[in-house]
Amino acid sequence: MAKLKLGPIVDDKPVKITVELPAGLHRDLTAYAEILGRETGQPATDPVRLIVPMLERFIATDRGFAKAKRPAGNSKLEGG
Repeated sequence: MAKLKLGPIVDDKPVKITVELPAGLHRDLTAYAEILGRETGQPATDPVRLIVPMLERFIATDRGFAKAKRPAGNSKLEGG
């Protein structure tokens, strides 16, 4: 079985947003939700609930973003 990047979706207070997705992306989100449900032994979650954890995961693992976000002069490579 494939190892997905997301784990179980935490039941948290939802925030309402409006977003338009291409049909193909929505189909992929729906498929991802079904596979995630099977992997975690839970019912498939609403695909919309995957958007926030996916964005959080993307941002958390984007090295370029992390580097750009650090204050100037706070590089690990400075000062040896």
